[in-house]
Amino acid sequence: MKGHPPDLFISTAHGSEIFFEVIQMFEYNNDPALAYIFGFSHSGKPVRDLGRSRVLLKALGDPQDRLRFVHIAGTNGKGSTARMFDGVFVRAGLKTGLFTSPFIMEYADRIQVNDKNIPAEDLGRLAEKVRRAVNSLPEELGFSQFEITQAIAFLYFEEQGCDIVVLETGLGGLLDCTNVITTPLLTVITKVDLDHTAILGDTIEKIARQKAGIIKEGVPCVLSAGNRRSVREIVLQKTRETGSQLVIPDDRLAEIEEVRLNKTFFTYRGGHFCTSMAGVHQVMNALSVIEGCYVLREHFDLTDEDISKGIEDAVLHGRTEVLCEKPLTILDGGHNPDGVRALARVIEGQRPCHAVIGMCKDKNLHEALRVLIPHVDSFVTVDGFSDRAENKEELAALINSLGGKAVPAEKTLAEETARLQTENPEGLTLICGSLYLVTEVLHSNIK
Repeated sequence: MKGHPPDLFISTAHGSEIFFEVIQMFEYNNDPALAYIFGFSHSGKPVRDLGRSRVLLKALGDPQDRLRFVHIAGTNGKGSTARMFDGVFVRAGLKTGLFTSPFIMEYADRIQVNDKNIPAEDLGRLAEKVRRAVNSLPEELGFSQFEITQAIAFLYFEEQGCDIVVLETGLGGLLDCTNVITTPLLTVITKVDLDHTAILGDTIEKIARQKAGIIKEGVPCVLSAGNRRSVREIVLQKTRETGSQLVIPDDRLAEIEEVRLNKTFFTYRGGHFCTSMAGVHQVMNALSVIEGCYVLREHFDLTDEDISKGIEDAVLHGRTEVLCEKPLTILDGGHNPDGVRALARVIEGQRPCHAVIGMCKDKNLHEALRVLIPHVDSFVTVDGFSDRAENKEELAALINSLGGKAVPAEKTLAEETARLQTENPEGLTLICGSLYLVTEVLHSNIK
């Protein structure tokens, strides 16, 4: 493939790399659909093109060809941006499909129509339909969990008669199996940064080329403001090659009016907006949604109120989420340097700050911790939330070696959190480091 090293391959399952393993923490509850889906490997066989996904979808009648999409790629901000688009479309009265990864509370989170999870009976019925299609194909294709999930989602969205589907890529873009679609109305690329470097490439420019792979011939593309110049140039070149309109929000026209822990009020192009997900970085995501919706007015009746209220309605667990205001407790799943930088901007000045932290060993721990340590007075390290979790003793030693103050947890996650809240009633208790950890916290009902 032009522009690709011959030895590069991307596993289509990595789109769910955060949470497909998390299923190990829970039981299937005798659910044959989940048992079937999780019977596939995380990665499937390595892929160098999208042929495998196309074969499966063709066997199912190519439901994706009868749907219209907003297709979203990026390193950070995909989930938040997807939720905002979903909020606008639902507000506008459109029947809206939403496909995201990872899931938070349950597997069915990932496939929603008008903010309602796919019902268990539909999941089971469509999983059986996919099973029959898979059984009709050569076994050596080696499908992944992510491909099976996507097939179920496309079938469900078609059955439901969705007017629009908000489709979040899993990993990368060019070789992500969501890129089998041919009918997007809009593509969106959020903030591009270093993550999954072993798969996507070891520079931001290599990663940007992967993300830009979702751009389709003649389909408008919105690129988030705040990206590096090199990223902008790569995306611009791709849109020129495909004859696609490129829209980059002008963040100079955005004015922050008020910042709260759970609200940010701002103006843009004369309109008043509010995000309900914490952090000024969410304004950048909102600008992409605003500009994207302006483009989509060619296809849908999206009023100014639909856009502003839809953005305000959008919330997403684990994105600098305020669990409790007194004592102030924040949960955040930022797990790469750029995500941690966004968290640091939110908690800056919130002192004293004591954190419970768990991180995965396959992430850029050094850089993420260097960003976070100056904002946190002490850490309690935890593990056991994933088989990828860094050992708590080793994580504590790493934090200490980088100039922080950390000790391994002696009690459970809930007990350590409660202790920090009790000992630090006027400060901030932070739980952070991994989206795996977010799921454990939410399932444990920690407040």
